Amino acid sequence: MGAINKLTVAQVRNAKFSGKVKKLHDGGGLFLRVRSSGSDWVFRFSFHSKTGEISLGKFPLVSLRDARQRRDDARKLLSDGVDPRDHRREQQRLARQKQSSQSTLRCVGEGWLAAQNYAASYGSKVQGRLELHIYPRLGDRPIGEITPPELLDVLRVIETAGTSETARRARQHVSSIYRYAIASGLVMHDPAAHLSAAMAAKKKPKHHPAITDPQRLGQLLRAIEGFPGQKQVRAALQLAPMLMVRPGELRGAEWSEVDLETATWTIPAEKMKMREDHIVPLPRQAEAILRSLLVITGHRQHVFPGVRSPTRPISNNTLNAALRSLGFGGDEVVMHGFRATARTLLDEVLGERPDLIEHQLAHSVRDANGRAYNRTRHLSERRNMMQRWADYLESLRSPEEH
Repeated sequence: MGAINKLTVAQVRNAKFSGKVKKLHDGGGLFLRVRSSGSDWVFRFSFHSKTGEISLGKFPLVSLRDARQRRDDARKLLSDGVDPRDHRREQQRLARQKQSSQSTLRCVGEGWLAAQNYAASYGSKVQGRLELHIYPRLGDRPIGEITPPELLDVLRVIETAGTSETARRARQHVSSIYRYAIASGLVMHDPAAHLSAAMAAKKKPKHHPAITDPQRLGQLLRAIEGFPGQKQVRAALQLAPMLMVRPGELRGAEWSEVDLETATWTIPAEKMKMREDHIVPLPRQAEAILRSLLVITGHRQHVFPGVRSPTRPISNNTLNAALRSLGFGGDEVVMHGFRATARTLLDEVLGERPDLIEHQLAHSVRDANGRAYNRTRHLSERRNMMQRWADYLESLRSPEEH
């Protein structure tokens, strides 16, 4: 078999795919493979009596001259007893290691947080935990060098301070950062992955105090009706048990979100825990309260402006303090407890469908196929349920009936 003529630059440049893969040989195991997807350089060799191939790059990014140099480099490795493929994998590993050694935990953490679709308030909490507890000791360390014992030491300092829940959440944040780094090719392992077993056990969730006895609830509703303080405070207390929203969602209500013509309040996704818009049908009683409040705070951004700072919403402390002033202690009821009150009595007294209650509480509800229902699901039924609930609360508030 005759010697293979070396390729010319013109031959390489003019090589076109003609319906079938073809190989243009240059000698010494190097050839240009011409395919429909483009042309690439390949070096074929024998190592330990086995034939192998390695790609040397695509043309025209890699010229004929460069391809020959890469072939010669590969042949030099073979003469030294090194498989070019193994050499390439090792070089890639070292490059990743170098990159990870130059990427600090803080730098990667900021990239991870920026990529999350968190509500602004929750994102601030995550950033705060990292800045306060993790970054001071580990933030400037290369992410690939941090070991599980080092991270555990930092987490145990948080636990020693009496905030085991904060330590648990901080570990979750760090683990998320490492999973992001793994997906980015910066590291291979997550040092936070298996530390939970060495940390303090998760405390059982503390339930918010809530009134579920109808008679006692009626007493509270009558007390709220006679609240002598600011009108926006009384309105917020009146609406809290009726609308079943979280305290922060109620306090942060803005007039631009309320449509009194359709009796609907739409809370935007960025204010919601589940990051989805939430529709709150307004029963007649709630609409009346809001209309009376409109003439007082309608010129403000917030439905319930702060007593001392009208450009900001009313505080949760103000509302809980108002409950205390009415003679109801913190061990009996807090603002967040109104949601538990509604869930219990809607189910046990009014016999409402559990899925409608969960929808209105803005919890994730899934269908038989495991898909989450959208925000408008069962809206008509929910509107009817909300009106029945408001009517029931009104009946509890009437002393002649109880």
